[in-house]
Amino acid sequence: MQVEDISIKDIDKLLLDASYVSNNEISTTLYLSFLLGKPMLIEGPPGVGKTELAKVIAKSFNRDFFRIQCYEGITFEQIVGEWNYQKQLLHLEAAKNDSSNVDEIFDDEYFIRRPLLNAFLNDNDSVLLIDEIDKADEEVESFLLQALGEQEITINDLGTFQLMNDLIVILTSNSQRSLLDETKDRCLFLYIPYPTIEREIEIVKSKIPEADDETVSYVVKIVHQIRNLNLMKKPSVRGTVDWVKSVTNLGTKDIDQSLEDSVGVAIKTESDKKRVIKDIFNKN
Repeated sequence: MQVEDISIKDIDKLLLDASYVSNNEISTTLYLSFLLGKPMLIEGPPGVGKTELAKVIAKSFNRDFFRIQCYEGITFEQIVGEWNYQKQLLHLEAAKNDSSNVDEIFDDEYFIRRPLLNAFLNDNDSVLLIDEIDKADEEVESFLLQALGEQEITINDLGTFQLMNDLIVILTSNSQRSLLDETKDRCLFLYIPYPTIEREIEIVKSKIPEADDETVSYVVKIVHQIRNLNLMKKPSVRGTVDWVKSVTNLGTKDIDQSLEDSVGVAIKTESDKKRVIKDIFNKN
């Protein structure tokens, strides 16, 4: 199915076929990203499916997937590529007696491509995920913005490379720092909060279709009670799925005891665990 022929309902179905339960805002934003040719900037708490959405889009639309995982201190070279200095030195050593071969060390075969350049030069239509861009510094963010806006990358001594495919770009942020206004202006914004009880039940059922409906509903409601507590880290949707799997496999008749026994599946700090056991399971 070509993106120009897609509808919002088609997007809902394609994502659901890949076990991603969308909603109107998610599907509409993706539809407009196709229509306008703009990147999507997705924010929301950790574990609500921001990264998974990018992967599912690639799968649903039969596109190759590339990922830049941002972190503090990430550099241009780690995003675009870098010269293979060892290979260059070996070539120079071999060419000592033939100066005509010296310039060859700046050929493409001596350059190690990283995700951004690979995504640009890929023959197939692709999805590029720039994950947790808020962890990169503003200089890197500005470079990415320029490359994506101009649809070209210039590398010293190697040349300028044009975008070679229909590239869908998705940026995610956990709001660790405020992004540049220019980034926000060039993207369609989507905030994915923790899902409603109803949607989270759908999500869990899509991941564990064999799970008992009553168990799924009970665990999801417990998770929503927990998220209302003042915790260091609220349980993610992934945590809910894992907790349902755990309770189902423990197989005890007392579901509260099973939840308490496996609380570390969803709750990730000791202080949070103590609060959950006290406030949710009413134990000191």
